[in-house]
Amino acid sequence: MTLIELFSDYVRNQKSLKLYIQERKNYSTRGEFSDQTLLEAEESLQRLKAEEPEIYALMYETLEQYYEEDCGHYVEYPLNFIRQILRIYRNGIPARKVYEHYREGLKHHYCDA
Repeated sequence: MTLIELFSDYVRNQKSLKLYIQERKNYSTRGEFSDQTLLEAEESLQRLKAEEPEIYALMYETLEQYYEEDCGHYVEYPLNFIRQILRIYRNGIPARKVYEHYREGLKHHYCDA
């Protein structure tokens, strides 16, 4: 399993990113996010789940729709998901607004030439 496959598994299956940080130490490649950023993302996910469970569920539902549509950019799906989660609390953007922006991306048709 590659590091991105491992990361995808953790994100898609709502596993703790704290555990991912420990497991990725077994890989010799670098991940997209630092340990600190992943810890911040995990805290943000838990906060969103507690404060706005509907948006939390909708974000994961949208992530799965990205995988179902599979426009050939599967590596980006979990990375973009975490970037969106980080926007909520880092930038103080309302969760619903981040969700709507994230959802809009499903309308974008990629061009793989």
